[in-house]
Amino acid sequence: MGDIRILRPSGLDALITELRSRGFRVVGPTPRGDAIVTGEIRSASDLPQGVGDSQDAAAYRLRERGDDAYFGFAAPAQSSKPVFFPAEEVVWRGRRDHERDGHFTVERDIPDSAPIALLGVRSCDLRAVQIHDRVLAGRTHIDAHYVDRRDGTFVVAVACSDPAASCFCASMGTGPRPAQTDPQTGAESYDLLLTEILADGDHRFILEVGTDRGRNVADAIATTAGDDADRAAAIAVTDAAAAKQTRAVDAAHVHDVLRASAESPRWEDVASRCLACTNCTLVCPTCFCTTVQDVSDLTGDHAARHRVWDSCFSENFSYIHGGPTRESTKARYRQWITHKLSAWEDQFGMLGCVGCGRCITWCPAGIDITEEAAALGRMATAAGAVGAVG
Repeated sequence: MGDIRILRPSGLDALITELRSRGFRVVGPTPRGDAIVTGEIRSASDLPQGVGDSQDAAAYRLRERGDDAYFGFAAPAQSSKPVFFPAEEVVWRGRRDHERDGHFTVERDIPDSAPIALLGVRSCDLRAVQIHDRVLAGRTHIDAHYVDRRDGTFVVAVACSDPAASCFCASMGTGPRPAQTDPQTGAESYDLLLTEILADGDHRFILEVGTDRGRNVADAIATTAGDDADRAAAIAVTDAAAAKQTRAVDAAHVHDVLRASAESPRWEDVASRCLACTNCTLVCPTCFCTTVQDVSDLTGDHAARHRVWDSCFSENFSYIHGGPTRESTKARYRQWITHKLSAWEDQFGMLGCVGCGRCITWCPAGIDITEEAAALGRMATAAGAVGAVG
């Protein structure tokens, strides 16, 4: 048995205070307007206590739960991605020095050096961060700004108990309970894992220690000893959450299905519904496409290069001399889903989807990636392009 403890709800403030006292900027789910977003957490009062969500295709609503659950929702509207990989950032700044014959000096912009503590991060979003570790920090040429922000991250994960109708992490093997280690690197996935229990009037968190650093923090706050029965209760919560999920991707076959479907008539069907609005890529926790924008002041003495998120659904994204290589919505949707569920595995050794369901929730046309993958599978099987798929 690992190190298992019981944390009372009043201990959340102590946990947050302890992390902040160690120099961490605590980031987690917080209500803002009509959504739960990822933002800075200064105390437990910033968390969405008593707030749940309802998510389905093209539908997102907050609701009152009628209890005091702090993490009784499926997932924030945006993942942890912008914490380490912001939607816009300055790559470098330049200025003209007139005292040196107009010499132009370029300086790299340095991100905030405060380490991050992710509080309440869900299994799907934690897996997405690990995927970005591989994509942005695990190759020959690293993303220096990502590495600066990611360095020293403390992770307090939360096991999911209330999946949305759009969730399908169970079929992707990415939740609702986070894996103890990164399946690619073997590194510990979290420092602490919380499972919220509300049963028979007893509101408590089962706290599981994942690292020595996590144990050090847990030792500094008030907890009581847990046991095997508590861990079994925590696992029962996520088993029940997995059983609630009604959407799924056939992860064992989808790579080959997409490879065999380049000329499928399904692309015309989905293109007739897709608005190419880019919503799916902007809320996706693993998409990492960017472009650059160079700006200067009116004098020409100061300039800066900004990196901003882009999308493969944008016509200009594939522009080269003479025009875009993917002119149609059909071609752009095919590029997105084929990369996400097939070519990503060829590049990085894992699928590029974590089953969070945000692309389903935030698509104004209600296009469902699980249904598109299933339809392609049925058509590929009927055409004899692949064997029978689940």
